[in-house]
Amino acid sequence: MRDKRFKAEHLGGSLSLTNHRLLAIWAADCVEHALSLFTNEYPEDDRPRKAVEAARAWSRGEIPVGEARAAAINSHASAREAELEPAQFIARAAGHAAGTAHMADHAPNAALYVIMAIKALSIQDDKDLLVEKEREWQRQQLAEGIKALLRKFYEQ
Repeated sequence: MRDKRFKAEHLGGSLSLTNHRLLAIWAADCVEHALSLFTNEYPEDDRPRKAVEAARAWSRGEIPVGEARAAAINSHASAREAELEPAQFIARAAGHAAGTAHMADHAPNAALYVIMAIKALSIQDDKDLLVEKEREWQRQQLAEGIKALLRKFYEQ
């Protein structure tokens, strides 16, 4: 069941357009912070980068939801084609960032997939420290308007 706090006002929910856009920006920030984990392995595949750009463009009102959603679908296709697990996770993260335009509750999934990529790359000794550093970085990027929405995500 979807979290009702992420339901947009125009659909009868409580999420303002401003906060919806802040979620998309935050999700794009989270992915962009780790996008090199994909681009270093697959430099010819620009679908995840385009998904991040689409999330940002939607948040500025430059493209419609459908265009952002198409970029999300393309990024998820890129994830299915990638052979390396960390790159798959980053492509999924980018898809969720762009998908935030369509459904705001995709935003936390973008951050979570970045964490999964870091876990997949890290050796056991460093894993917990690197994951906590990334989670802290993600928390620091949260705009005031969306901190309360994502509090539960960071308490897990």
